[in-house]
Amino acid sequence: MKLSRWLRFPVLAVFLLSTSFMFAQNAAPAGLDAYVNRVLKTFNVPGLSVAIVKDGKVVLAKGYGVRKLGESAAVDENTLFNIASVTKAFTAAALATLVDDGKISWDDRVYQRLPGFQMSDPYVSREMTIRDLLTHRSGLGPDAGDLLQWPLTTFTRDEIVYRVRYLKPATSFRTTFAYDNNLYVVAGQIIAAVTGKSWEEYVRERIFLPLGMNSTTLSFAAYPPRGNYAWPHSELNGKLAVNEFGLKDFPNGAAAGAINTSAAEMAKWMLVLLNHGKFLDRDGRLFSQKQSQEMWTAHTIEPIGDFFSIRRNKRANFCLYALGWNLQDYEGRLLVNHTGTSVGFVARVALMPEENLGMVVLTNAESRPAYNSILYHLLDQYLKVPPTDWTAVLKAEADEQRDQETKVRAQQEARRATDSKPLLPLGMYAGEYTDSWYGPVHIQLEAGKLVFTMDHTPVAVGDMQHWQYDTFRIYWRNPVMKDAFVTFTLTPDGRIDHFTMAEVLPDPDSGFDYQDLLFTPVAAAAASQK
Repeated sequence: MKLSRWLRFPVLAVFLLSTSFMFAQNAAPAGLDAYVNRVLKTFNVPGLSVAIVKDGKVVLAKGYGVRKLGESAAVDENTLFNIASVTKAFTAAALATLVDDGKISWDDRVYQRLPGFQMSDPYVSREMTIRDLLTHRSGLGPDAGDLLQWPLTTFTRDEIVYRVRYLKPATSFRTTFAYDNNLYVVAGQIIAAVTGKSWEEYVRERIFLPLGMNSTTLSFAAYPPRGNYAWPHSELNGKLAVNEFGLKDFPNGAAAGAINTSAAEMAKWMLVLLNHGKFLDRDGRLFSQKQSQEMWTAHTIEPIGDFFSIRRNKRANFCLYALGWNLQDYEGRLLVNHTGTSVGFVARVALMPEENLGMVVLTNAESRPAYNSILYHLLDQYLKVPPTDWTAVLKAEADEQRDQETKVRAQQEARRATDSKPLLPLGMYAGEYTDSWYGPVHIQLEAGKLVFTMDHTPVAVGDMQHWQYDTFRIYWRNPVMKDAFVTFTLTPDGRIDHFTMAEVLPDPDSGFDYQDLLFTPVAAAAASQK
């Protein structure tokens, strides 16, 4: 009956039918709301947002759950989340605009753009290029020097650039993948040196404003009071809780992970990426097609392993790193993607160029299985492959990992020599120590107990308890820090020669590179130089 009325107006009828078909073709997958709500409950995530773009259109930009545990304000498509290392692709794109402008090339030597830049190896200092800064192949170990910027240190960006020279290589240059944050700080400083503008000013001017990402911020301090933003949540003492530390800026590491944005504005970013830098709604480009190809060209082979836990179920055939992007395969297609992890937030963006498909999941809790279960559920639906219950698969893996951590703790306790004692009186461990790249720390004896402080990291104050022999365990007073073992080594005449540190529960994604530190007593170091 309604159709017969439309046919009285043939032009209108054609328009409405074609519009209906367009929406049908670009509709969000059926049952998504129910699936996402199940994910929220299964992985104990207060809120998240999802955006999907397909064939040049925004299919979905929607929020689920709440911004803050215990409150009713709902997440929507405009709610801001920190995206952490997803920021790296924006830094790469900012450099791409400078390449387009003829102001730099990807293969410029870093020292030519930042005079005085050095690595510990003179050859690497001379040969390292801007491209090398972005591809995690410097020869440094995983997350080397992260404690220079995380969490909330007093080092400036220029000081971080300077101190990189004291980080010791773990492998040969350009041979091995090892994730790195500090070299993205160096990349951000190249932008500042070339343009005379800060990384923040340049990214805002050349990326956010052209894309209309007007709500996106580069600092939590820019949040308006009672604004539409998600609160970070962490597991504290075995219970999920708001972790306000996640709303603190670490400006010295901004180029590696400072952006706060929404599903709606990430959709704008994904659309121009899938269109190889060209704006869809007007003439002009954010960056050239040539630079789009450069940013998605593989440079470093990553070990497949379990880098993404999903591979246990559908193992990738390759995993590579480009300029600010991971490249892997999924169901025979290229998947261009990146994850981000910070205190109380995790995020993942994934693009499938062959399908002209992009999606992003932003969450306000530290649950990678949550975003992975949604992302792979959506990919399977769009690719029309037999469905997998990703929520069940990833919940089982998360439970297995938790059980493994419990076993590690039990094994540590079982091997611990509880009847052993420190070789020296506690007071003899107190003093000032220094590491070549981090700098000074202090150990003080307070009320008969040792207290550990890291001079450039105000939140790093911890109580030392004897573990066994000459190893102590630090229980940090701020839970954002990961507990560490401190092991002292003595000289033959019974003086402290040095101490090393290690995470109590090793975590390759924690950002606490204690293993790279070697502290020597300041008095002993001074005496050795005389």
